[in-house]
Amino acid sequence: MRGAVFAALLTGVAGGAGAAEIAAARYDGPTTRYTHGVLGDAVEYEDLVVTLSDGRTVTAHWDAPMLFEDTAPRLADVDGDGKAEVIAVETHEARGARLAIWHWDGAALTHLATGDFIGRTNRWLAPAGVADLDGDGRIEIAYVDRPHLARTLRLFHIEGTGLTEIARAEGLSNHRIGWDYIIGGAATCATPPALILARGNFSDLVAVTWNGAEVAIRTLAPFSREAAEAARRCD
Repeated sequence: MRGAVFAALLTGVAGGAGAAEIAAARYDGPTTRYTHGVLGDAVEYEDLVVTLSDGRTVTAHWDAPMLFEDTAPRLADVDGDGKAEVIAVETHEARGARLAIWHWDGAALTHLATGDFIGRTNRWLAPAGVADLDGDGRIEIAYVDRPHLARTLRLFHIEGTGLTEIARAEGLSNHRIGWDYIIGGAATCATPPALILARGNFSDLVAVTWNGAEVAIRTLAPFSREAAEAARRCD
């Protein structure tokens, strides 16, 4: 990426690099150089700070024109190796957001895979969940593409170092402009596993399933944040 600078810094307790795994993650390095403000304020982040299981800390840093535009990094095993990766939303100031998956390879914090940028400034995506939705042993990765505009749920598989779309469904969302949170997520406790989302107008809460061939959408209840959390927990 022209103009983008990336650096990974390792600090903390020495030793045991090969056995360490990702244990926690957070954003830091607040910046106001990108003025989208979709998450309720003008602050985004330049740093992804990852804590390893042996106590060390790894920091991935973006200089302009890149940053993290997200509510919080989320941990999930997306490649089936039994270890957590970090899922983050990264934004290029001129090209908009993309989904990025970071992993610890035993020596460095690097991208495992990245999706495409939406393509223009002030365009964002909201992660919608990670799960083996169709039970075939392969993980599906979901996000809502432009939850305030396009309102399109997209499902992906990792292919090499990129994300390949396998399905999509229109008229769904999981975020409203100004919210500092994303609703719903993957209800892995459900049978079959489902993604909990809202209709595009936030009238209803829905469960979205994928059987490997097609997407099915089932209305659950009138929308509320509380109902979305309860559905995700299968309460």
